[in-house]
Amino acid sequence: MTQTVAVAAEDGNGVRRIRLDVTGMTCGSCAARVENKLNKVDGVRASVNYATRVATIDAASGVGVPELCEVVQRAGYEAEQRPDAVIASEDDPDARQARNLLLRLSVAAVLFIPLADLSVMFAFVPSTRFTGWEWILTALAAPIVTWAAWPFHRVALRNLRHGNASMETLISIGVTAATGWSIYTIFFDNHVRVTTGVWQALLSSDAIYLEVAAGVTVFVLAGRYFEAKAKSRAGGALRALAALGAKNATVLLADGTEMVIPAAELKEGQRFAVRPGESVAADGLVIEGRAAVDVSAMTGESKPVDVEPGATVVGGTVVLDGRLVIEAAAVGPDTRFAGMVRLVEEAQVHKAEAQRIADRIASVFVPVVLVIAALTVAGWLWAAGDTDGGLDKAISAGLAVLVIACPCALGLATPTALMVASGRGAQLGIFLKGHRALEAIRAVDIVVFDKTGTLTTGRAAVTGVEAAAGWDPDEVLAVAAAAESGSEHVLASAILEAAPEAIPEVDVERSGVVEEFQAFSGNGVTARVDGQHVAVGRPAWVARGRVVPATVAAARKSGEARSETVVFVAVDDQVCGAISVADKVKDSAPGAVTALHRAGLKTMLLTGDNTATAEAIAAAVGIDDVIAEVLPEGKVDAIERLRERGHVVAMVGDGINDGPALARADLGLAIGRGTDVAIGAADIILVRESLDSVPTALGLARATMRTIRTNMAWAFGYNIAAIPIAAAGLLNPLIAGAAMALSSFLVVSNSLRLRSFAAGPADTPGSGAGEHSAAPAAGTDSVLEPARS
Repeated sequence: MTQTVAVAAEDGNGVRRIRLDVTGMTCGSCAARVENKLNKVDGVRASVNYATRVATIDAASGVGVPELCEVVQRAGYEAEQRPDAVIASEDDPDARQARNLLLRLSVAAVLFIPLADLSVMFAFVPSTRFTGWEWILTALAAPIVTWAAWPFHRVALRNLRHGNASMETLISIGVTAATGWSIYTIFFDNHVRVTTGVWQALLSSDAIYLEVAAGVTVFVLAGRYFEAKAKSRAGGALRALAALGAKNATVLLADGTEMVIPAAELKEGQRFAVRPGESVAADGLVIEGRAAVDVSAMTGESKPVDVEPGATVVGGTVVLDGRLVIEAAAVGPDTRFAGMVRLVEEAQVHKAEAQRIADRIASVFVPVVLVIAALTVAGWLWAAGDTDGGLDKAISAGLAVLVIACPCALGLATPTALMVASGRGAQLGIFLKGHRALEAIRAVDIVVFDKTGTLTTGRAAVTGVEAAAGWDPDEVLAVAAAAESGSEHVLASAILEAAPEAIPEVDVERSGVVEEFQAFSGNGVTARVDGQHVAVGRPAWVARGRVVPATVAAARKSGEARSETVVFVAVDDQVCGAISVADKVKDSAPGAVTALHRAGLKTMLLTGDNTATAEAIAAAVGIDDVIAEVLPEGKVDAIERLRERGHVVAMVGDGINDGPALARADLGLAIGRGTDVAIGAADIILVRESLDSVPTALGLARATMRTIRTNMAWAFGYNIAAIPIAAAGLLNPLIAGAAMALSSFLVVSNSLRLRSFAAGPADTPGSGAGEHSAAPAAGTDSVLEPARS
């Protein structure tokens, strides 16, 4: 059973995003047919994914879900609205289909073995035939070609009622024709020589095809079974992600008691308790308690995060120790967890150009194959004339054409690869938003980084304290923290964080030692601390009328040379020290940049900060080029200039001012804790703060694109080569059925290789790679190979 939350998504123009679960689709041509029918409705733009069996529809406000479901039903399939956010899942359609196919396959295989053995024996040792041998073969074949093959016949009949044709149509016609001709030959045409047999069929024309009809059924069932199992595994990462959502929440009532309710019923503002081993039911603020929280489900990071009152937590994470009381801030489909699930599902909706071409081919594929089969039979009959065995050869070649064709491989080539990649990316904290990222990654040759919040932590920190003679650095920090305790400035926060031990001593409400606090915009603050006048702020402002010790002045000069912000601290008329504050470079930045360089990519820093600071940061992490002191619109212009010079640009950013540049770049990567604007504009979302995710994301996208190209080459090449060979009479229908089943299985299996894509640390000192990282396994794709244009 699946617990769900349905939400109607509507943009400012009244266009709604509707998702339908479509049942009955069995190949790429089915998906193409449903998509074409939906797109004929006014105000509708639809995309149908055969691998996920989901129709994603952007519909005008006047188009209702019942109307869309009716359109799908008129096309010969069933549909129902899909909830917007899947909170938990215990089963999936592919797994159910696999179980059904396995039962039919088991029965068919058990009967096919004696059928094939007897056919060979009767063909090569005619003396073994006994009275009623025909009935034995018929009895063994009947359950296979009827009950076991019923899924194919059922779909073919349904398509016939709606004037459609699909892969099942080809299979059903092939099995029915082979069985019908065999029954006619055995019971009604005593003049036809009996030369049946699996092995002899490879060398000569056949008159009886019971074992062929049964064999095709067995092979196709086997192929569909393994395909369904593989597709179930492909969607496993998404189901595992969805299953992490808490099913229940322990809500705290007004009288202090607790009540367990379904997580879907939790309301914003309610407080709930989470105990060790339980999942957090919603995004919220910790009110009480301290605990270590496992955030690996959200970021891929294996190291737990310690939280305390005032910290924010994300739904879907797990409390490892301690009890937390959390006030819900975002619930149900509004949580970050639900948004992650939607991101993965949305990524599977988009179609690359190659897939759109494949869909167009699949939509006409089956009718074309039927025509080719008919022409093949006619051609062989005309070529054979009155010669003996001409009809046998014509039927054999026609059946081979029917069963060898496989639009399934075309329909599965791209969506299965994207399904596996998006699931694997979710496990690594990387979210591919669609095909654009995959198509752009092939040619990216330069990666442009924003500075604040991307290369740096975005949080100012004290990097050094220089104390004048007679003062201790800790004393300077303490008195500065006392004066800054009433300020909300970012520098004040850095000083207070560096001197937490000063806070209890200077807290106004506790001791009243801080008085007459004043803030001077752009300059600093003043306050009376323990009766002394303290000033903290811009050096020129604090130094007015005061003597600046040489050591303090030297510290200022040295700090500013490193592009740090320096503030002076004065007590009464004496400058007692200098505090240097800077935005720290992320530990992972140097290693990530090195990994990009090793892959043959250029790097650039693009920031609105001053040139000196930008160049210092670039030198610290090893970035090639710097463009500094640019406004947000200037970032867009800079990206455009790079593109005009022939570069294919990837942009990494996190802030509101990065949104336009992320959208303008060929490939946008947003740090997941950045703003909604940046995340909305990007093509790839990186949930982790670590920049190791950048080369890993590019490597995953590149590996996915390679897999898609391989799948498409096989799918197209197989059909282009196989159909002419079958039409030429060089393939027995039994072998054709096995090859057809194998083609889809190979495409899905190739896509499943992406499940083993491994995130490896940049193997340079200071890369900051987490202990969760692992080197790529043998036979898997490396994190990032050299770029190819």
